[in-house]
Amino acid sequence: MDIESIKQDFPILKQRVNDEPLTYLDSAATAQMPTPVLKAIEHYYQHDHANVHRGTHTLAQRATAAYETARQKTAAFINASQAEEIVFTRSTTESINWIAQGLSELIKPNDAIVVTIMEHHSNLVPWQQLAKRTGAELRLVGLNDRQELDLNDAARKIDSRTKVVAIAHVSNVLGVVNPILKIGAMAHQVGACLVVDGAQAAPHLPVDVQALDADFYAFSGHKMMAPTGIGVLYGKMAWLNRLCPSQFGGEMIDQVAQQTATFKPVPWRFEAGTPNISGAIALGAAIDYLSQFGMRAIAEHEQELAAYAIPKLLAIDGLTLYGPQDRHTGVLAFNLAGIHPHDAATALDLEGVAVRAGHHCAQPLMDYLGVNATLRASLYLYNDQKDVDRLIDAIKATKEFFENGFEQA
Repeated sequence: MDIESIKQDFPILKQRVNDEPLTYLDSAATAQMPTPVLKAIEHYYQHDHANVHRGTHTLAQRATAAYETARQKTAAFINASQAEEIVFTRSTTESINWIAQGLSELIKPNDAIVVTIMEHHSNLVPWQQLAKRTGAELRLVGLNDRQELDLNDAARKIDSRTKVVAIAHVSNVLGVVNPILKIGAMAHQVGACLVVDGAQAAPHLPVDVQALDADFYAFSGHKMMAPTGIGVLYGKMAWLNRLCPSQFGGEMIDQVAQQTATFKPVPWRFEAGTPNISGAIALGAAIDYLSQFGMRAIAEHEQELAAYAIPKLLAIDGLTLYGPQDRHTGVLAFNLAGIHPHDAATALDLEGVAVRAGHHCAQPLMDYLGVNATLRASLYLYNDQKDVDRLIDAIKATKEFFENGFEQA
């Protein structure tokens, strides 16, 4: 892939920040949008803007066709067996909340819900609340010495009482790809539902939900070059039919009487009210953009960049890198001894390098690692070795400033 040419598709990357060329390394939080996606949004609002599913006029028909085409593209992108297994939501967070709320009637006291210590709060707090409402037990699977999922611990905690196993496909801190097939086999052996948080996987790896045998799979558009406010909830049709809708009102109904109502079939019964039409269309455009390169090639590119970055990071005195050192996605979380991550991130920003600092919505993992926060640089399709070199140079400049700058000042 010609990364320099790809960079030209992203107008936002051409600017200077603090009088330095922008080096954007925060795609795990939000990816930037290429020109084709921006043009898709513009085209919709300039030519096809109308509400979907409820109109017979031309604009409404065009908007509906574009919206449903985006559903078909999304289904093909993750190899769902049918487009009707794709529900559009606002985000991964909303998708997982809908699953947890929809499963409420199936969870009983003394049932068990199993998650992992590395989960994003979006895949932890909804299950905490479900356990609280139902009297179920919430269990957290720990890590091994390599900071990977402890499969022995998982085997102990996934037992006959387990009704739900919820796990991130890729950690947003540790940069590990979790063994979904193995965890799924444990879950299904005891009749449990497998929920996969794909927010850090769908934008970066080939995802085949049928091969993974995931009962539910959730991800967000804004992490894969689409706008904010559009998310995806995939579910096997059998599970979607068991799920109770979380929102009610217009669009999702079939017939309404004074005291009763019936609902549309899946997936439309879950999409109450006017949906994010432009967001879904833009998600379809983002899928087209990513698909021209191929997700396998994108994954290989990011892994090569990570392999280039890791030795350079580890060579910096006082730097601690989290996650396995020999096998990593493009998510690189680290700390610098004696420098608070927020201070370091501010200093890096002064060098034009945008990274994330904080607990990354993973406070139980931070506690497990014995830290309050970390820095996180995250790589994507539009990053190259020059971006990694700028990161390394900026870290070294930051260290020098904090070690020597105050004294000189």
